Amino acid sequence: MADSQPTEPQSLYAAREPVFPKRVYGKFRNLKWVIMIVTLGIYYVTPWIRWDRGAALPDQAVLLDLANRRFFFFWIEIWPHEFYFVAGLLVMAGLGLFLFTSALGRVWCGYACPQTVWTDLFILVERWIEGDRNARLRLHRQKNLDLRKVRLRLTKWITWALIAVATGGAWVFYFTDAPTLLVDLFTLNAHPIAYTTIAVLTGTTFFFGGFAREQICIYACPWPRIQAAMMDEDTLTVGYREWRGEPRKNSEAVKEGAPQGDCIDCMACVNVCPVGIDIRDGQQLECITCALCIDACDDIMAKIGKPRGLIDYMAFTDEVSERAGGKPKPIMKHILRPRTILYTALWSLVGVGLVFALFIRSDIDLTVAPVRNPTYVTLSDGSIRNTYEVRIRNMQHETREFEVTVKGDPAIKVELEGATDGKISVNADEVHLQRVYLVAPAGSEPATEERSDVRIWIEDLTSGERAHKDTVFNGEDD
Repeated sequence: MADSQPTEPQSLYAAREPVFPKRVYGKFRNLKWVIMIVTLGIYYVTPWIRWDRGAALPDQAVLLDLANRRFFFFWIEIWPHEFYFVAGLLVMAGLGLFLFTSALGRVWCGYACPQTVWTDLFILVERWIEGDRNARLRLHRQKNLDLRKVRLRLTKWITWALIAVATGGAWVFYFTDAPTLLVDLFTLNAHPIAYTTIAVLTGTTFFFGGFAREQICIYACPWPRIQAAMMDEDTLTVGYREWRGEPRKNSEAVKEGAPQGDCIDCMACVNVCPVGIDIRDGQQLECITCALCIDACDDIMAKIGKPRGLIDYMAFTDEVSERAGGKPKPIMKHILRPRTILYTALWSLVGVGLVFALFIRSDIDLTVAPVRNPTYVTLSDGSIRNTYEVRIRNMQHETREFEVTVKGDPAIKVELEGATDGKISVNADEVHLQRVYLVAPAGSEPATEERSDVRIWIEDLTSGERAHKDTVFNGEDD
C-alpha cells in the first residue's frame, strides 16, 4: 500500500481582495451624489449655524451641552429630566429603518449610511488621483515601487487624511461653541478630550473609508444579519431577472446551440459594485442595494438594443409572476402593505406623541425632597417644622422671580431660607436649590397628625406659569 501524502490543513481565513469599482453614470449614481452632498453638507455645516440663546449660552443652533446635560436644537431645548424626547427620537429612527428596509431593502446602507457616504467620497478622491478602475488595478498590481506610485499613493493618503481630520473636527464642534473651539484648537488651548476625539475619529475614518470599506459592511455591521427579519417576498430590492438573462453569452448552453439570453456576460455589473459581488448569483448578504449595477446594466442594454431592467428593483413575487408570463405589481402595492402600514402608523404615533409632549411641557419645573434627619423639629413655641430641599428649574433664557406657596391645611405656613418675602430669584437656564420650611402651629391638626398631605407650588411672577409637587408634612406621633 502506497504511503499517503500529507495534506496541508485548510485555512479558514481568506485574504481580502481589494475592490476597485468602475465609474458609472445613471439615475441611481446621480441620486447617490445628491444624497452624499446633502448629508455631508448637513454634517459639516450644522455646527456653524447661529441661533440667539442669550448671554448665558453659546449662540449655536445645534448643541450637545454635556457639561450641563442639555441638548439644543434650534428653538427646542431638552433638559436631563426630558430624556424621553431623546428615547422617542431613537425609537422613531429604529422604526424608520424598519420601514425603509421592509419596503426597499437595504436602501439605508446603499445611500445614507455614514460608511457608504464616506467610502463613496474616498473612492471619488482615489479615482481623481489614480484614475478609473483599470488604472487603479494596474497601479495595485505593479510590484516595483517607483516615484510615480509613491507620489500617487502619498497624494491620495494625504487627501484622505485631510477629509478624516475634517470629519473628526466637525464632530467635536457639536459639543461646544464652534468658533471658540476652532480658535482654541489652533492655539493649542482646547481640552485634551477634544484632541483625543479628533484623533480617534480621524484614524477610524481614514481606515474605514480608505482601507476596510466593504469589510465593515460585511463583517463589522450587524444590520445585514438583521435585515432578513424586516424583509419579505414583497420587498423591493436589487435583483437579476434570470429568466430573461440566461443562458449567458459565454455559457456552455449557448455554445451547444441554446438561444442566448439578454446577458452578454460583459461584467459591467460586477465592475461597478462597491462590495465586489456578482448580483447575478442572487440575493447576497454583502449587497448594500446601492443600485449602481442597475445603472451599469441599463447602459449596456441601451447599447445592444435591449430593453432596460435586466437588473432592477424588484420583488420576489414579481419575479415569479414574470416567469409565468404575468406582469409585476405596481410599486405602490409593494410599498403599501400591512407591514409597512404598521411601521408607518407606529412611527407616526411616536412622532405625534413627542410633538404633543413638546407643546404641553412647562418652562419651569421643581423637585421636592423632604429632609429625613430629623423628620421634624419642635420649635420653642411648640410649633412643628418640616424641612424640604426644593430644586427650581428655570428653563427660560432670562432670570425669573418665583413665589413659593403651600396648599393643604391653612395652618401650615411657608418659610424660605435666605428670603423674607417668600420669593426666590433663579438665574437663566439654571437649577436653584432652595431650603423650604413648612411650619404648623402647636396644637393644629397637621402638628398632631402623623402625616398630612401637602402640595408645594411655585409661580413664575413674570409669566404666571405655575408648577407643583405633592409631598407630606410629618407631625408628632403620640
